Amino acid sequence: MIAELISVGTEILLGNIVNTNANYLARKCAELGITNYYQVSVGDNEERLAAAINAALSRSDLLILTGGLGPTKDDLTKEVTAKVLNKKIIEDSHTKDRIKEYFTRKKGLEITENNWKQALIIEGSTVVDNPNGTAPGLIVETEDGKIIILLPGPPNELEPMFQEAIFPYLNKLQPGVLYSEMIKICGIGESKAETMIQDLITHQTNPTIAPYAKTGEVHLRITASASDMTEGKALVKPVVEELEKRFSTHIYTNKEEENLEDVVVNLLAKHKLTITTAESCTGGLLTGRLVNVPGASEVLDEGFITYSNEAKEKYLNVSHKTLESYGAVSRETAVEMARGACENIEDNKINDNSVACDTGINNSHSRKTSLAITGIAGPGGGSEEKPVGTVYIGCMVNGHVRVKKYQFKGNRQKVREYAVINGLDLLRTSIIEEFE
Repeated sequence: MIAELISVGTEILLGNIVNTNANYLARKCAELGITNYYQVSVGDNEERLAAAINAALSRSDLLILTGGLGPTKDDLTKEVTAKVLNKKIIEDSHTKDRIKEYFTRKKGLEITENNWKQALIIEGSTVVDNPNGTAPGLIVETEDGKIIILLPGPPNELEPMFQEAIFPYLNKLQPGVLYSEMIKICGIGESKAETMIQDLITHQTNPTIAPYAKTGEVHLRITASASDMTEGKALVKPVVEELEKRFSTHIYTNKEEENLEDVVVNLLAKHKLTITTAESCTGGLLTGRLVNVPGASEVLDEGFITYSNEAKEKYLNVSHKTLESYGAVSRETAVEMARGACENIEDNKINDNSVACDTGINNSHSRKTSLAITGIAGPGGGSEEKPVGTVYIGCMVNGHVRVKKYQFKGNRQKVREYAVINGLDLLRTSIIEEFE
């Protein structure tokens, strides 16, 4: 079965809202084993919407239209679909009663005349009740075997309606499923990652491997076409195992919903470690990524933004001589920033009569780590020796400081984002090397 998604609404075309419905429906179609070749966005215009529906009917078996089912004049989806199919619009007494009931529950809301527009349906269609709103969904099965599904636009109405009613309906029609797993990789570029699996991609049939480039990461989706989920998992398993052999510790997760910062926070918590950040060019971006993770308060001690040399000296104990001799963007400064961040916490804890920081000297019961970033984000400030994009990242784990030099490309924001991603990955791999 080939599906086509048609998102209706001028606000989508203007960029006033993000089209999360298309993302949601595409994923659900994949789960059902339904192929999705086309996704179309069209404004609230009768002529253009009719053209989009006719084009979809000529090349797809299943049309899913979202939006344009409301009470206003520019809500045209139902009317235009009926016109294309040469069907009448009729009133549905069941839906009218549900609209009355909805407004009765919402005390203080008046039923305006245009609300009754939502009680009109396409002749011969199946009504899908909307427990979260007033516009019902509709399923139209045409004489030539096409299926058209109309869904309300608000995600809090569309998603439960699809999951509870549309998903089971389509599942009965579509034999088999598409089963997918995701592997997320850091520390290897897209071209190298693809080269490492080119033989697998060249000879693949079922399952297939699809690489996706993200900022500083590569994601590999392994997808199998199968009769059911059990068969799908069995088909995908050997491919995943082969990828794990090839990429080893560069794989940071195989959970689609998990991000790099989630993995890092979980690793810190697992080993009862805490982290102090010291940022120069990233200006808090690193700490912000960690704070986004629920439970970060259990592992994040402090964050220092030491943009100037004076701040590096004052808060991180970077020596004036180091800054003069090597500069703020250097391996030596990154080392002292990482060590100074951890020692600063140690001093604070001692003053508070609490636990001292483990700098590798003693106090083995303490579990402090630090991550420091210093670099040239641009667009100015670079030199022949240290061009824009030069970044040093220092990481202190279990008393050992590791420093890596990077040369990133891109604008100022890209350099900062790449620095954060690679910093998190350096911390991840350092913890694994020390404790696992």
